[in-house]
Amino acid sequence: MITRSRHLPLALSQGDPSGIGPEVALKAWMSRRDDTRPFFVLGDPDLFERTAQALSLSVPVARVTPAQANDAFATALPVLPIGTVRGVPGRPDAADAPVTIAAIEQAVALVQAGEAAAVVTNPISKDVLYGAGFRHPGHTEFLGELAERHSGGKVLPVMMLWSPALAVVPVTIHVSLARAIAELTTELIVETGRIVAADMRAKFRVASPRLAVAGLNPHAGENGAMGREDIEIVAPAVARLRAEGIDARGPLPPDTLFHATARTTYDAVLCMYHDQALIPIKTLAFDSAVNLTLGLPFIRTSPDHGTAFDIAGQGVAHAASLIAALDLAALLADRAGGA
Repeated sequence: MITRSRHLPLALSQGDPSGIGPEVALKAWMSRRDDTRPFFVLGDPDLFERTAQALSLSVPVARVTPAQANDAFATALPVLPIGTVRGVPGRPDAADAPVTIAAIEQAVALVQAGEAAAVVTNPISKDVLYGAGFRHPGHTEFLGELAERHSGGKVLPVMMLWSPALAVVPVTIHVSLARAIAELTTELIVETGRIVAADMRAKFRVASPRLAVAGLNPHAGENGAMGREDIEIVAPAVARLRAEGIDARGPLPPDTLFHATARTTYDAVLCMYHDQALIPIKTLAFDSAVNLTLGLPFIRTSPDHGTAFDIAGQGVAHAASLIAALDLAALLADRAGGA
């Protein structure tokens, strides 16, 4: 029997309604355990009812307020109505974008107001959202703006991809490779390293986090033979982090950082650009990796996959990464004070 928790529930955004977000949310509810922290979805309840019916998933849907989510969770998927969407599987529609954006905004607002424990976000398609005025490269940057809106202070959101096998952090995130190189600075690496070290201590309870810092160039530049960025940008950042008492090493050759033996020597890797971080973790832990945003005044996790429009509506999407994101959000919420 599924028991009800008195903890605050998790707030799960709907994601793009034409992707696999609705399907994996339904499947995550079906896979709930006795110790699963209750969650509610912010979105269109009709979408979840249509999806459940189309995929022959036996999932009742309950329209709730956040305060009603815990009681509803045992027998139905709780959904907080945000708006209506078309949500045709595999056919993204810009007309649905305002509800997708509003779900994220309201999830953050509810956590900041103490009505939910953490934000968990289903995948979005930035191309679809741009037509509705979305101006951010991705979830991470949008969440940073929302955090600043609520806190009134400057926030540097840091994207970590975490799994039991590997944790990686791209210093530059959703930008082209050419722009990533142009934007990479010693200060950005140092600021990112500080946030990673602080959140590894606070969120993961690692007393002295060990940070491996990847070089930008092949072989970490090979003493300048393959570019001077590692000498002039990366190495000074490592020196500054070490001077601040952070156990950082590097720049290290990226091609030898991710094998099994190497992974025993660090707690997280600072990578210089998006794919340098995401390719190894998606290779090693595609179904179990979680996207975690560090540096925010609230907890946010997400599955480590996209909208998967190509398989939406077929009933073949796996919920493992979303379940891992929900579980990690619950764990971190407990560590942060329980709520």
